[in-house]
Amino acid sequence: MNLEPFPLSANELISRLGDARFTLLDLLPEGDLAEKLIGLALSGVPPAPASMATELACLTMALNGTETKDARVVVFGGGTGLSNLIGGDSRNPLWPNDPFQGLKEVFPQTQAVVCVTDDGGSSGELLKELPLIALGDIRHVLLSSIRQEKLHEQYGLMGREALRVSAALHQLFNHRFETPPSSPHALLGDAEVNLAALPEGMGHGLASLIEAIFREPQLRRQLSHPHCLGNLLLAAAILSEQEEMAGISRLAGLIGANPEAVLPCTTTPARLKVLYGNGVLVSGEHKSGTARRGYPVDRVFVEFAAPPQAPPQVLGAIAEADIILFAPGSLFTSIVPILQVPGIAQAIRDNQGALKMLVANLWAQAGETDMAHGNGNGDHPQRFHVSDLLAAYHRNIPGGVRDLFAQILVLGLRDIPGSILQSYALENKVPIYLDRDKVRAMGFAPIEARLYAQADIEQRGVIQHDPASLAAAVRVMWAIRDSLGEAQGCRLSGKGGGTEVLLDPLAQTASQRFAAIRERLRTLAIGEELHPALAEIFWRHGDIPLTHLDGVAGVVLLDREEWARTLEWDTILSFYDPVDRLIKIRKDVFPEPDKFEVGLLIALGQSLLGNYAEEKRRLPVERDGLPLGYEFRLVLRPEEELRSFFSPTELARFLELVRMRQAANAPCLYTRLVNGDEGFTPPGLLFGLTYAWYLDNRHVCHVEYKMSINRMMSCGLIPEQQRVAGRRQAMIDFFRTVVFRYTAAQLQPSADQGLG
Repeated sequence: MNLEPFPLSANELISRLGDARFTLLDLLPEGDLAEKLIGLALSGVPPAPASMATELACLTMALNGTETKDARVVVFGGGTGLSNLIGGDSRNPLWPNDPFQGLKEVFPQTQAVVCVTDDGGSSGELLKELPLIALGDIRHVLLSSIRQEKLHEQYGLMGREALRVSAALHQLFNHRFETPPSSPHALLGDAEVNLAALPEGMGHGLASLIEAIFREPQLRRQLSHPHCLGNLLLAAAILSEQEEMAGISRLAGLIGANPEAVLPCTTTPARLKVLYGNGVLVSGEHKSGTARRGYPVDRVFVEFAAPPQAPPQVLGAIAEADIILFAPGSLFTSIVPILQVPGIAQAIRDNQGALKMLVANLWAQAGETDMAHGNGNGDHPQRFHVSDLLAAYHRNIPGGVRDLFAQILVLGLRDIPGSILQSYALENKVPIYLDRDKVRAMGFAPIEARLYAQADIEQRGVIQHDPASLAAAVRVMWAIRDSLGEAQGCRLSGKGGGTEVLLDPLAQTASQRFAAIRERLRTLAIGEELHPALAEIFWRHGDIPLTHLDGVAGVVLLDREEWARTLEWDTILSFYDPVDRLIKIRKDVFPEPDKFEVGLLIALGQSLLGNYAEEKRRLPVERDGLPLGYEFRLVLRPEEELRSFFSPTELARFLELVRMRQAANAPCLYTRLVNGDEGFTPPGLLFGLTYAWYLDNRHVCHVEYKMSINRMMSCGLIPEQQRVAGRRQAMIDFFRTVVFRYTAAQLQPSADQGLG
């Protein structure tokens, strides 16, 4: 709740206090002006003589009493970080204890612009069958946006009644069911929510949406999947209004948020593509979030199902904003996708009058920011610094970070007990470190402050951005905006990310893609029990084009007694049979989802080679009667008999990469000498393993081991290391560009990402 405005403004008091050679501001802890004043507002007046303390108390009152009700704020982000900044993390079980906090209470005219590329969990299930954008993050932020003043204006709720209703909405929106509810009554009973106890208009409105979930065929089918009820309520509102913006606005107004408090960055369906530093390019936000590639993310792209547009409401809010904030959260899956929507980044730049700030992430994110590119931070090359954060934004945002923000708010760690940080380290969580001088050299002002709640540390032993502290810090920045001086301007080299929009060549929404997967599977000889598992695998691995199934007639499970395949080369219990064009998998693998998936992917990869091999032989090599090893001999089919996904030229390139030597006088003959009893992976099996590794490296340790040489720092003393690394890199490039057909120039690794 805002304090009464102080007679003198913060800027007037700052000017008066700063006139003397020794100023009262010198009593405040070290830091620049903004850091001192945020610390004063958050921690209060430090010990000082009475007259000095009085002056500082006046300044504190002026800062905390700054009028903010008319300041228009736009915040960009996604998921937990944005929700927490707006009004506390609304998924947290403790949220109902204090739901009216954060930016929405200090700045009533706050609007959130939310990323829409989430494709996991309940959001992913909705995307499979409904022509919608991802709803999970919108639902999350929507609940955080309910305001006490709005509940009072709309429903006459105050005090405990407002808290009680907020708790009921928290229970309703976060309820998850695993088994299909039989009726609206049963669903509400499981959620332990009584709609009759809510204000009449709110209860009736929510009841109508729940009835629509059970009535409308599109929504009723969703009840057979595990879901978050809040997502279904939002989907019902959108489908009933037949338009995303109107549906979101309807539900927002119903629960006590401002109707345009939460805006999607676009209503064009989109999915995320992540390019890692080793050249692997994979699709899907959820998949990238669970990946452990061991390389930093090079760049991310948003692939749109149609030419994307930013909603007019979003562009209008940006143009009128007095304050523009970027919330903490996933670096590559929240802020960057929003700013790749054409028009949004430029709209922010065009607003020259707004106060623009980035709230830096607290923790390095596993699989995303836990590996740094090595931007010259010599103290520890694997640490992720705030400068790395800025460089990553610059590399991925169209036009870079110029004029997007000037100040960087950083949660200060200096007063946090080492034992707390050690406990996080045991969970493989490490902070993002502030390299103050380098951030300044980039042209930005780092502002370090106690943006956490001491009670969280003392009572729960956790460190996180505190919504109230963040809101107070933003209020101070708003109060002293005229004392901040001119922004230095971005000094990062390069023009930043490209501006070319990436469009899906098939122009498919997620639901259309899933429908195409199921339709294609129905054309194959597949048992009914396999259809759901196969559809889920192809959905999860969105980089597999359905043309990869052109050489497959079906998928069959074989009993142990039917399994006649030799284990001479491997113990993989799946293979592709080029004779009958069937993928064959041992039946006892099927109950283990991970093993079944890997087996399927290996065999599917092998199927792309088709019937390429006319003959495979292993011939012993001897010298003076002593066995030296053997020659692996491969004879390719003539081009007129070849049935393969690849052209003869592409096949020849692959065989060259796996060090098969083409005979000079017989183009179809390839050989490889193997010393003694050394191991050797035949080309077909290696192709299948690499195919599975490229899509998900977690379960193919054989190839992961081979590729690990590229993570070693080359010393330049052993040329063979560089040659091997070069071959490994060339193999990855072959899979990206030839196997998965990612040939667009914008999808290739940056020039400085060479690994060989």
